[in-house]
Amino acid sequence: MNVLLHDLVDHAAAMNPEAVAIGHDGELRTYAAVAAASRRLAAWLAERNIQRGDRVIICLPTGTLLPALLYACSRAAAVFSVIHEQSPAAAVRHVLADAEPALLITDGPAAAAAGAELGVPTVGSAELLALAWDGPEQGLPTPPLRVDPVCLIYTSGSTGMPKAVVSTHAQLVFAATAIASVLGYRGDDTVYCALPLSFDYGMYQIFLSALAGARLQLGSPGVAGPTLARQLVAHRATVLPAVPALARALARLLSRPGVAAPRLRLLTNTGAAMPAEVLGELRARIPSLRVQLMFGLTECKRAAIMPVDEDLRRPGASGRALPGTEILIVDADGVPAAPGTVGEIVVRGPHVMAGYWRRPELTASRFPRVEGLFPQLNTGDYGWMDADGYLYFVGRRDDIYKERGTRVSVTEVEAAAYRVPGVEAAAVLPPRAEDATDSATLFVVGVLTAQEVLTALRSELDEIKTPRTCLVLPELPLSRNGKVDRAALYRLWQEHAHV
Repeated sequence: MNVLLHDLVDHAAAMNPEAVAIGHDGELRTYAAVAAASRRLAAWLAERNIQRGDRVIICLPTGTLLPALLYACSRAAAVFSVIHEQSPAAAVRHVLADAEPALLITDGPAAAAAGAELGVPTVGSAELLALAWDGPEQGLPTPPLRVDPVCLIYTSGSTGMPKAVVSTHAQLVFAATAIASVLGYRGDDTVYCALPLSFDYGMYQIFLSALAGARLQLGSPGVAGPTLARQLVAHRATVLPAVPALARALARLLSRPGVAAPRLRLLTNTGAAMPAEVLGELRARIPSLRVQLMFGLTECKRAAIMPVDEDLRRPGASGRALPGTEILIVDADGVPAAPGTVGEIVVRGPHVMAGYWRRPELTASRFPRVEGLFPQLNTGDYGWMDADGYLYFVGRRDDIYKERGTRVSVTEVEAAAYRVPGVEAAAVLPPRAEDATDSATLFVVGVLTAQEVLTALRSELDEIKTPRTCLVLPELPLSRNGKVDRAALYRLWQEHAHV
């Protein structure tokens, strides 16, 4: 039975030691090699006096070393946190000051400088590479308990500096195992991950692949560009975890003459609503493709997953609760709502994480402890459930706004915009109270003018819900995780407002 995080790689290594676990940039590492590397690195951490509960910040480019480091921290009873190697200096300083790590592992000058400024011991990957793959194996430190924390995932939310969600071994392993039971990764799969491993959607591909004994092929930076389709074909990828921007890029590439379609069998999505039009295009060009849409938050990793291709039968649904968990829709008084009634989404189960690192008041408000019941997560997000238990997401707490006195969700407006012929991408910026406006701004990419978009949108959306302003962009600004960068949209809105 898998009870600790590193048990995942150990089990995979025991079942099929010579199977490829991780591939990247021409380098392949088997499950036996990754497990052994994690043992060597765990012993090295113990030699550096990394003790139970000590935080280890990892700020490295994508590569085969990173998964071994995560499993090594697990063996050493340390708590890892992966941050993007291109994070700005201010963000790195915040994480280091907040986590107070015992060690920073980075090759980045900005991150190393921040570590030196705060007195954090720092090492680069060169010191670890030879040890990880070729060094001697030594005695291992005392293993952690299932209830010990193993991971901090920093999530920015809508305002303020990033806060960290604390995951224990038990919570992380339960979440990964429950997700795996629904997605059904196979031992003969090649999972192509073009997502950064600092993004929990990307990071969990390591664990999901290990549970199946599958090969995880890590994409290099920029792979979502012109080489994406070629890389998928070259590596014989069968599974693609995708965000909307990645899926749109692939659909656009496959529409070009002479571009060979990959033999993907499964595409998954979470983090943002996947436009049905994009999925339709991909299904038409990749006949073998099946789709599973998902809904989740960092605070519980995953809440709901759709059965395969169920989006074709239940448009707009986000799926059913993970096995062994529960989703409730509650009203303003916390009372469960009837099917079809919009309310706050509440999640219960062993996948609900331990809370926020050093944020007791926020933890108490979002993770209330109900006596005698599973931990509970009050998401602050809104949705409704049908009579069959399928969740329909309406909007995140900051995505619900009033348009001329009527409640509207960002998701609703964006979905309508995608239905307009000629619109390739769309994003909505809700109005801000301090801006003294009661209308959202619609940003689109496409061949239409702003007025043409708004005119066509009125046939897809109630007039009163249609934004008054539309801005046409050459492309939508994206975060490092491939999601729409709403802070960048706000800066564009400000520029437009002052023209």
